[in-house]
Amino acid sequence: MDANSTQSAPGGHVRPDPNDPTRPKRGLTPDDLATHDTVFRPDLLAGHRILITGGGSGMGKAAAFLAARLGAEVAICGRNADKLAVTRDQIRAATGREVMTAAMTIRDPEACEALIAGIHDRMGGLDTVVNNAGGQFPQDAIDFSRKGWLAVIDTNLNGTWWMMQEAAKRWRETGAPGHIINIVANVERGMPQAAHTCAARAGVIYLSKTVATEWAPFDIRINCIGPGVIETEGFGVYPEEALVRFHKANPMKTRGNAWDVAEAIAYLASPAGRFVNGDLLVIDGGQAQWGVVWPGGMPDYFDESGAA
Repeated sequence: MDANSTQSAPGGHVRPDPNDPTRPKRGLTPDDLATHDTVFRPDLLAGHRILITGGGSGMGKAAAFLAARLGAEVAICGRNADKLAVTRDQIRAATGREVMTAAMTIRDPEACEALIAGIHDRMGGLDTVVNNAGGQFPQDAIDFSRKGWLAVIDTNLNGTWWMMQEAAKRWRETGAPGHIINIVANVERGMPQAAHTCAARAGVIYLSKTVATEWAPFDIRINCIGPGVIETEGFGVYPEEALVRFHKANPMKTRGNAWDVAEAIAYLASPAGRFVNGDLLVIDGGQAQWGVVWPGGMPDYFDESGAA
């Protein structure tokens, strides 16, 4: 493996460069997203205004495609303007609908405030915020750098909070109802080699449960979705020796895909989800009852027959 495209990690594991062109490409194609069967009627989200962070790829991109196909007015944001533009153009070609894009980072609270204000100005309001943006890398916790720890916490916990708070403040100001869906992770039994994101995602889950009560008087609902092993382009950050075992971490022994999560988002955003509040919807094939994912590759100490 090209040393220039990898980073050393403890225990003999390798953290690959996700931009390495030799890495396998994974996830659903734009054609898949444009034509994939859905259980929902075509106008389910007609007129619904939805913002999806990290909407340029992966689960966020799938959610944006499905929301547009169901008639929603969609806005997506992320750090990479080119990636957002590609997704916008693909959705326009597939659905004929326009998508608002905004290049920004959720780590910046002022940028979050400006984004929420801009969407209200352009769309005339906002109904659902999907906090999908996030990031992490596989590494043993004892070897986290301070910078690496802070980067993951700042994105996955603080960034999610800035978006939640700014959306809620605007809904309180206008008196309009609102809904937040936070994409988190399967944290019930910890996340070896991903302790930073486990800490951040667990914080988001219990933050969401708390403000789901506090903000109920404003008619604001907050829910979380906890994906398990979902195959997307994000698999590029994991070594192949880890990826070949990921499906063993759930009793179905398969990987989910971004459409599984997109349809869950559509359900919660639709009128069918109106009485769901402060909850965590886990989409993991039963992983919480079965196995543990080792995203950096399973250490020899834990390598048992049948374990993931």
